[in-house]
Amino acid sequence: MPRVKRGFKARHRRNKVFKAAKGFRGSHSKLFTAATVAVDRARQYAYRDRRTKKRDFRKLWIIRINAAARENGMSYSEFIHGLNRVGIDLDRKVLSDMAIHDPAGFSKIVEMVK
Repeated sequence: MPRVKRGFKARHRRNKVFKAAKGFRGSHSKLFTAATVAVDRARQYAYRDRRTKKRDFRKLWIIRINAAARENGMSYSEFIHGLNRVGIDLDRKVLSDMAIHDPAGFSKIVEMVK
C-alpha cells in the first residue's frame, strides 16, 4: 500500500492551530502537539470564562450600588426592594454607572425610593 503524505491538507490543519497559538510562549507556539494541547485548553477556558464574566460584573455592580446606597443611608436590599415597589426599572449596570459618575442623580433616586 502506498504511503499517504496528505500534502496541503495536513499543513492547512497545522497552520490553523499555529495561528490560534500565536503569542503563546515557547513550544506552545512552535511544536504542533504542544500547540494543540495549549489551544484546546485556551478554548475551554475562554468558553468557561465568557459565562464567569457575566457573574463577576454583576457582583461588581452590586458592590458599587451597595456602597453608594449606604452613603445615602440605605442598605442594598432595601434600595432594590424600594426600586421594585416604586416601579423604577433600571438595571444594576446603569445604577452602578450612576453611582460612580452621577452621585447627585443616584441620591435623587434614593430619595424617591425612601
